[in-house]
Amino acid sequence: MLTIAWDVDDVLNDLMRTWFEAEWLTRYPLCEISYNDISANPPHGLLGVSQEEYLCSLDRFRQSDAYLAMEPVGPVMEWFRSYGERFRHIAVTAVPRTAAHRSAQWAIGRFGDWIRTFHFVPSARPGATIPAYDRGKGEFLRWLGRADVFIDDDEGNIASADGLDVRCLLFPRPWNGAAGKTIEEALDGLSRMLMDK
Repeated sequence: MLTIAWDVDDVLNDLMRTWFEAEWLTRYPLCEISYNDISANPPHGLLGVSQEEYLCSLDRFRQSDAYLAMEPVGPVMEWFRSYGERFRHIAVTAVPRTAAHRSAQWAIGRFGDWIRTFHFVPSARPGATIPAYDRGKGEFLRWLGRADVFIDDDEGNIASADGLDVRCLLFPRPWNGAAGKTIEEALDGLSRMLMDK
């Protein structure tokens, strides 16, 4: 069976949209941009704040009940229901160590019928000193040596898998080069990619 490595936030769920609407706009109701205007990730420059302020807001949201209550991306869940049992699935996410357990709880709670393992590369945070086994997802995938397909919304993470025997899919979001595609089109491309392997 082929193994698909799935990013969690902004692929399996709508973290940026949910955080922006539930956390950021609640605290900053005069914000003049919408979710679809978020053309960079991290978006602190667009929001007119420091990266630290943005990360503090995002991390506060990750610790809230609203994070665990997020619904999966509908077309992704439908894809899993239609095709999930044909493949093995793993979660590979970048998240702060202090929120990794919540990300795992969300991912396994929503996609545990298919995703059986959860892996994270700790996102850097001020004052956090933990062993750095991998500098990014590409290094992790190289070490793991098991993924056939890697799906992520971050172009840097996709680029980090260059040189591996892994096919990559950039998941469409407003901040990346796949933004012109719909999620359904990307998942159709995934299905074709998997049938070609």
